[in-house]
Amino acid sequence: MPTQRITPIHYRRLVKVFELDGFAFKRQKGDHLVFTKPGVKRPVVIKKSPREVPVTHILTNLQTAGITRERYFELLKQAR
Repeated sequence: MPTQRITPIHYRRLVKVFELDGFAFKRQKGDHLVFTKPGVKRPVVIKKSPREVPVTHILTNLQTAGITRERYFELLKQAR
């Protein structure tokens, strides 16, 4: 089965993805939203500008959060 392709998405939808996985908004500094989750060593940072989050940022945040591609696509479906 071919793997789905990760594409740029609006930052609000990416925020929903991480919130569905248990991350909570911690703080904001400028256009950077910072989310934390117990058990995850580093916070996940999502930029509000540009509105479409680049694939490289999504991949970095997934790695930081310990979320697999499969789990990301499950959460993405729920975050509509």
